[in-house]
Amino acid sequence: MNNRGVGDMTSQENGKRSYPVNKYLEGNYAPVSGEHVVEFEDMEVLGEVPQDLDGVYVRNGPNNQHPALGNYHRYDGDGMLHGVRFKDGRATYRNKWIHTTCFDEEAAAGEALWGGMLDARRGDRPDMPLKDTANTDVVMHAGKLVATWYISGDPYLVDPITLESLGQSDFGGKRTTKISAHSKTDESTDDFIFFDYSRDYPYMNHGVIDKNGAMTAFTPVELPGPRLPHDMWISHSYTILHDLPLIYDEEAYAHGRVKLRFEEDWPTRFGVLPRHGTGDDIRWYEFAPCYILHTINAWENGDWLHMTGCRIQPHTDGQGNPDLQSIITIMGRHGLDARLYRWSINLLTGETKESLLDDKWNAEFPTWNNSAMGEPMKYAYCAQIRHEPVINFPGLMKFDLDNGVSEVHSAGPGYTYSEAPFAPAVGATGEDHGYVVSFVRNAEAGQSEVHIIDAQNFSAPPVCKLILPHRVPEGFHATWARGDLL
Repeated sequence: MNNRGVGDMTSQENGKRSYPVNKYLEGNYAPVSGEHVVEFEDMEVLGEVPQDLDGVYVRNGPNNQHPALGNYHRYDGDGMLHGVRFKDGRATYRNKWIHTTCFDEEAAAGEALWGGMLDARRGDRPDMPLKDTANTDVVMHAGKLVATWYISGDPYLVDPITLESLGQSDFGGKRTTKISAHSKTDESTDDFIFFDYSRDYPYMNHGVIDKNGAMTAFTPVELPGPRLPHDMWISHSYTILHDLPLIYDEEAYAHGRVKLRFEEDWPTRFGVLPRHGTGDDIRWYEFAPCYILHTINAWENGDWLHMTGCRIQPHTDGQGNPDLQSIITIMGRHGLDARLYRWSINLLTGETKESLLDDKWNAEFPTWNNSAMGEPMKYAYCAQIRHEPVINFPGLMKFDLDNGVSEVHSAGPGYTYSEAPFAPAVGATGEDHGYVVSFVRNAEAGQSEVHIIDAQNFSAPPVCKLILPHRVPEGFHATWARGDLL
């Protein structure tokens, strides 16, 4: 998992350790230092903000407050939220750091106190050997944003309008574990469903928080050993958890190094757990070995449970056969290559099926209409993936999950996008009646923009562009918080 840029080793200059150039600290990956509020009157507006767009677009991502101590990895940066509040044909932009415990410690010290995931862990801090940044994901639950970290950390609550940090959530005093990024909110019930994973037995846990913030289920999930899941699915009745054959190399880990292994003789396993079930209720189903970063949707249809997501596409060997070991390289070097995929389980007979939905586009970072989660969803919106000079998103995709038809949206060469959530129109009459909203970097103009795209006319130019006076760096995951849920 090395993205140190030029070279892999540090050097000594004037008696001090120096670090290689890092492409994930340059260009639009470079952190920004200020927090800003930009009112509508201070933006250049091209087009009109739709009157039926009501809510907040929020995106999380890494943004160091201090220079890195060591070999910076993109996942190391302090969490910063960038958000745009839309209402009554107007918009307001804000950005704020997430005040995690580690962020506040380093702010008080005036310098970085933790190295990154490529550096040695802090031996003097068994409670926090690696800095929890809450920089990965953000979801809406019970009127608040919840910011989370992909290695499993503490969940931090944030005001969805002001982006002010509100401290950790303790789930009504019942939280005993960390939680991973890619927890889900079921908008039909306002349940918040989470999982966590760790190197300690039973290696995974699952929980449910109701709309009042009370924990209504907590289930230890026993795995054969430490794993590296990244996401999960929820249907209306089940949570589907991942046991995937990409793992840490234990020998390297014992020596303080981060190295991955792919056990191609192991199956991919999905654990189907009733939402409020116990450990005895979970059932495991096997599929071809693979790795999955991000899921889209799961739904029940009679005895069948269907799941869609983005499956890592391995390289092929000289005979055109999949080279499963290439998944290590793909994941370790951010050479992300994925295709839309479907898995199905007959919960009565145990029969399983799997197939590609699209074999053409390298597409990831999926979003969807949150209110359709758990239903037979027709549309997903993904980022198109490009790798040079570093991973970036040159366009957005709309996929018809029923027939595999795709549409591309791009303002042209020189534009790069963020993960772009779907924002339903007020009074929407269909699943794709609404907008797709994205932070966009216009490299030629040297400016950051917000594009509002008509989801039903996806390949057309945006209905509105907001030109921001401040740069928005590249980030990770985003969400749409509906106005009526604020």
